[in-house]
Amino acid sequence: MKANKSLLVMCVIVLQSFCFEAFAHQLKQAITTVYFNPRTDNIEVMHRFEIHDAEHAVKQIFGTRADIISDADTQAQFSQYVVDRFAMYSQKEANEEQMLALKTVGFEVEGKHFWVYQETPAPKVLEGLYIQHNALRDIWHTQTNTINVEGKGDIKTLTFTDNVEMLKVVFKHH
Repeated sequence: MKANKSLLVMCVIVLQSFCFEAFAHQLKQAITTVYFNPRTDNIEVMHRFEIHDAEHAVKQIFGTRADIISDADTQAQFSQYVVDRFAMYSQKEANEEQMLALKTVGFEVEGKHFWVYQETPAPKVLEGLYIQHNALRDIWHTQTNTINVEGKGDIKTLTFTDNVEMLKVVFKHH
């Protein structure tokens, strides 16, 4: 009886670890850094996606033959998909917004991540930014996109979940 109970406990533990592993793979999130580089006077944007999420996404978006790990065409397509779903608008004064023209700098697979890089000259006068980040949110309603804005005082974090379409970050003047 004791051996059966031990076997049952062991089976439950093994099953829980498999369930946890399956659940962990369903966690859909991306992290973007928006960095005001004082050396270049550019805003640099670095999007980081979990390669596992990107693999599943490209198969849904571009078809079952899409291969983000080893196919440069799929990588370029996914990069463009991300670029098309990300936008920043400068706020110069109250109620005055202007879309920033982001240039795609590149993309790469690095370990467990897929990166997309963009940049734009930083506006001379900037009260704040409105940011839109919908990559993968049109595929999975549970997708969370987090943005860290750095280089303009304290780091500011924006989180896109549920039906959030656009968020704003305000900069303090010294």
